[in-house]
Amino acid sequence: MKTIKDIMSTDCVTVTLQDNLYEIAVKMKQNDIGFVPVVEGKRLIGVVTDRDLVVRGYAEKHSGSTAVEEVISKDVTTVAPDTTIDEAAKLMARDKIRRLPVVSGGELVGVVAIADLAVREIFVNEAGEALSEISENVDHMASAR
Repeated sequence: MKTIKDIMSTDCVTVTLQDNLYEIAVKMKQNDIGFVPVVEGKRLIGVVTDRDLVVRGYAEKHSGSTAVEEVISKDVTTVAPDTTIDEAAKLMARDKIRRLPVVSGGELVGVVAIADLAVREIFVNEAGEALSEISENVDHMASAR
């Protein structure tokens, strides 16, 4: 059974509590992302989404120099690397979240996005269908001999 470690992204863009709103926004723009884990060393302490920046940051008239602490979400749903893909998908659906930090021993080791699950499931289904067709063709060719 496939687990989150099989599909998670490990090259995560992160920020620290020393970063400010402007620096987070720039990282999001440069990397075309809307979600950034906040770490202390390697320890996950929260996340900031593009929505957090807008709703808790700029809409509250905070400037770009405002500290991450003002917009961070600390109550974060996480999964372990050995969580099954199905378990993660159910968790994401239940909590209505698009991205899950993957944590091992309190340290951020990756992130899995809903798109990763969708692509993975499509790949598995297509691969399964392709394998079935290949097997049928091989069986058919063998019986024709």
